[in-house]
Amino acid sequence: MVELVLSNLRTRPFRTVISIVGVALGVILIALFTGLARGMTDDMAKRASNWKAEIVFTRPGGMAITGSNANVSTRYAEVLLDIEGVKSTVPVIRYITPASGERWGIMQLDGLDWKPFAEMNGMEIVEGRPMNDGREVILDERRMREMKYKLGDKIQIFDRDYAIAGVFSPPSGARIKLSLKSMQEALETDKCTFILVKLKDGADPAAVAKRIDAKYPGNTINFTRDLIIDAEERIPGLQTFLRVLVGLGAFVSTIFVLLSMYTTITERRKEIGILKSLGASKPFVIRVIEGEAFVIGMLGVLSGLAVSFGASLLIETLYSLPFRFSAFWIITAIIIAIAGSLIGALYPAWRASNIDPVEVMLNE
Repeated sequence: MVELVLSNLRTRPFRTVISIVGVALGVILIALFTGLARGMTDDMAKRASNWKAEIVFTRPGGMAITGSNANVSTRYAEVLLDIEGVKSTVPVIRYITPASGERWGIMQLDGLDWKPFAEMNGMEIVEGRPMNDGREVILDERRMREMKYKLGDKIQIFDRDYAIAGVFSPPSGARIKLSLKSMQEALETDKCTFILVKLKDGADPAAVAKRIDAKYPGNTINFTRDLIIDAEERIPGLQTFLRVLVGLGAFVSTIFVLLSMYTTITERRKEIGILKSLGASKPFVIRVIEGEAFVIGMLGVLSGLAVSFGASLLIETLYSLPFRFSAFWIITAIIIAIAGSLIGALYPAWRASNIDPVEVMLNE
């Protein structure tokens, strides 16, 4: 039967290739986009992991990725130092604004006092100097490299020009940082988005968090370790987006194979009629058609994965977009591609098994 399956596929090479491409598209949709989503969230988590602070103190809604809330009084930075176990605090404004020139249409900024932030988190200026309270910014190395900036170049923020004063490392939070005062003046506020809280050696983060909550209830206390773990869940709609991609991949694979097999069966009525007249049973005919679909599915999987890996390397090289392929999503793509191929071939296989050889001989 294997020889018959392969022979049928070779007889119509163009249609076979089109079917394989259809299945491969489904695999590419799932593998490439889930790899990009995981790569970006992992990149966010990596930058968050460079925070050495154990606690992020904020107000409800202050850490929403789609928001730009500066609703935390900076006075908390002083009063939190009185909590047992707290070593230092740094107020930060996290601002997100639409920006047509950016890769994703948004620009993310941090407003902070560089010296205490750098001391808390082990950051350093690798080129140039820290920004002052005027119209100056510092960028991380990747941002400088991607945008081909040089020290002294101007970038536009808040419809104003800000000069690049220095480059910091390692990456942490937003890739562009202003001074806290400069950001507050631009946003016309005296507040911040969150306060990083560094604990004394040996202090238990959970115990300190309880003390903070007991003294200042109604606020939101996050552990930085949790921000790293659930970075993917913190992006609104990401899981829904990935599920839609999986469904779309399954639909594409199924439809391509169904249409291909349906037209193939229509053209092969005489062949199938002769096969049945020679004693082929209905289950045998179904197995042959499903075998063809399985081979198409496997070739589609191999082609789709090869294109996905190759495209990810090319995109990462050209645009510095991070990819991280997950074994779970790769296996999911494989299962969906093969299952979609087999399901798509079911109806054509059933129709082929019901072909009457006598009727075929009389009409053709």
